[in-house]
Amino acid sequence: MSTLAVVEEILRETATPLSVKEIVERAGSRLPSKSKTPDTVVARDLSMDIKKKGDTSLFVRTSPGRYTLRELASRDNATSVLSPLRGERAAPLSAQSRPAKPATTTTAERELSSRS
Repeated sequence: MSTLAVVEEILRETATPLSVKEIVERAGSRLPSKSKTPDTVVARDLSMDIKKKGDTSLFVRTSPGRYTLRELASRDNATSVLSPLRGERAAPLSAQSRPAKPATTTTAERELSSRS
C-alpha cells in the first residue's frame, strides 16, 4: 500500500484536517517507508500530489502543514458547522485566512516624510 493510500485511509477515519505529525502517529507501521523521517516523506508525497494533480488531487492543504481530503473540505464549505462554545457558525475552510501583517515604514520612507 502506498503512502498516499495510507494517508487517505487515516483522513477518512478521522474526517478532520490533521497535521503531518498526527497523520504519521496514527499511521504507525502502516506506512510503507521505513525512513527515519516519516514526517518528511508524508509531507513530500502530499505536496507533490497536490502540485501535480491540482484540483484533481484527493488531498487539500487546509493550512500550513495540515491536510484533509478534498471531498471533506468541500462538504465542510457547503454546510457550516455550529460552534459548540457559542452557537455561532464556524467559517468554512476557504474563508479562513491569516491575519494581515502590520504596516511598517522603511528608513527611506521615514526620511522622505521628515523632509516634507
